[in-house]
Amino acid sequence: MRLRAIVGFRLVSVQPRALAAFYRAIGFESGGTKAIPPTELELLGVSGFGSRITMSLGASCVDLDGFEPPGRPYPTDASASDLIFQHLALVTDDAAAAWLRARDAGATPISRERPVTLPKSSGGVTAVKFRDPEGHPLEFLQFPADANPGWNGAGVMGIDHSAISVSNVAASRRFYAHHGLSEGNATFNQGPAQVALDGLDDVEVNVVPMNPLQMPPHIELLDYHGPVRRPLAPLAVNDIAATRVVWQSDGEALIRDPDGHLHQLSR
Repeated sequence: MRLRAIVGFRLVSVQPRALAAFYRAIGFESGGTKAIPPTELELLGVSGFGSRITMSLGASCVDLDGFEPPGRPYPTDASASDLIFQHLALVTDDAAAAWLRARDAGATPISRERPVTLPKSSGGVTAVKFRDPEGHPLEFLQFPADANPGWNGAGVMGIDHSAISVSNVAASRRFYAHHGLSEGNATFNQGPAQVALDGLDDVEVNVVPMNPLQMPPHIELLDYHGPVRRPLAPLAVNDIAATRVVWQSDGEALIRDPDGHLHQLSR
């Protein structure tokens, strides 16, 4: 099946209402709570009950899904290079101010201390990585002035991409290309700014964009050469770390990429 466009993301939550308050604090708007349809629960292979709060940020959509019974919490010792890692990059015109609001709302840092500006060879963006109160990784991303006209505006504007750590970048490229995505310009990120951004020592990472026909958002593959990447234990759909990318596609399905990251396809 071809993946034409990312139409949203689904984060698994133990307390969706409390987590919705955090996302409202950093700029999202929220709708009401509704039950996840039984047909979708069957597609996901989940027994029991599911509820959903839909959050919006500009044209971007994030659903907070709660399941009964709940799955495993987000691993507290997971790092940015581990294969479980998958973050949403939220575009803002002021990463420092956005981070302070998130911190005051209950976010915990992944980056060291504050937003950092990467060198031009790594895109020249100003960024900071952090976790929401349940552990989901996020990033505030501030593009250089006039570098990305599609993201002109103020505040936190939308989701540019979802970045995932991969074990074999060639296999991941083939997987996403097979489903209709094209490869963008890769960068090799290293040095003090990347160390501070990822909160890890001796970081070296290839960043490979994979672009659907319609974007934003897109997927970015994070191919870490250091530090050592820990494997991704198979995730159940109701585990907190089991983020799902939701795609416009040819049919209804739930698929996993070569490292087990989840993609939910819908017509």
